[in-house]
Amino acid sequence: MSTAAAYAVSAPDGAFEKITIERRDLGPHDVLIDIKYVGICHSDIHTARNEWGGTRYPCVPGHEIAGSVAAVGSAVTKYRVGDRVGVGCMVDSCGVCAPCLADEEQYCTAGSTMTYNSQVDPAVQPGGNTLGGYSTQVVVTENFVLRIPDGLELEVAAPLLCAGITLYSPLRHWDAGPGKKVAIIGMGGLGHVGVKIAAAMGAEVTVLSQSLSKQEDGKLFGASSYYATNDKQTFRELRSRFDLIINTVSANLPLDNYLRLLGLNGTLVILGLPENPLSVQPFNLAGYRRSLSGSMIGGIAQTQEMLDFCAEHGIGPEIELISADEIDGAYDRVVASDVRYRFVIDVSTM
Repeated sequence: MSTAAAYAVSAPDGAFEKITIERRDLGPHDVLIDIKYVGICHSDIHTARNEWGGTRYPCVPGHEIAGSVAAVGSAVTKYRVGDRVGVGCMVDSCGVCAPCLADEEQYCTAGSTMTYNSQVDPAVQPGGNTLGGYSTQVVVTENFVLRIPDGLELEVAAPLLCAGITLYSPLRHWDAGPGKKVAIIGMGGLGHVGVKIAAAMGAEVTVLSQSLSKQEDGKLFGASSYYATNDKQTFRELRSRFDLIINTVSANLPLDNYLRLLGLNGTLVILGLPENPLSVQPFNLAGYRRSLSGSMIGGIAQTQEMLDFCAEHGIGPEIELISADEIDGAYDRVVASDVRYRFVIDVSTM
């Protein structure tokens, strides 16, 4: 076993504290990564504070990991010491079910092993609970390690490993591109990346946000239009306008208002996960043959495709770099929507 410094919470209302954790010894197909940067995702906050239930403590969050290879197992063929690499939301899956064989490991029928807060064999992770990237090192099997292209700075690449693929996957699946009208609900950590990616794919992009406070940014990121959803005229003016709407917010929105913005065969995709059930009027689906769907990150192959796409098109999230002792305050600021647009922890401060 090896040890690493990490920042963990021990209770839903606890503050982050520096601890020492154990990482497993390198197996033949394992990669040891020196973590340089790790992004803060809202999922980290939900889990650390047990807002979704089922959190195992101590909890070390972090699934937007960027760093370099420190060592490799004897059978590793994909990576060498010094390579720039990343790890996203998953660190393993069964590998034999239909979704896994289709490179959709996030939908593994046996359940993917998530980067943190997944119960595993203590031989895989000492303590039997995966511990994430708020730490100085991590050991991951090579098939779940991503190569970070030279065109992406590590601190910018880190949030792409969740926020980037979470938006890229549905945009690619529903064929966002030239001739398609795409709306992004929310201009936060997820939404602003979605605007950049959809615009780079060639779609006509509209932002639907509570207010116009970020309109200038939205246009800068590639949106052709920006509307305030607190203005009732928005929903009248945009009726039946869009081919695809991506909802990035976790609030319980009045979905019927948004479904009516879809044209024939349009789809509304849910990414944000509110605490309460959602409801819709069936007529708003039957009319214009609309669809309501969801999406969850993306498979490893598609995540690599996303990283390469972002490097090619110069796409990265807008970040605010923080030190490890600022995590608690950053969490509060994320909840208060007081960040433009993604916090990234400088792991050297651990």
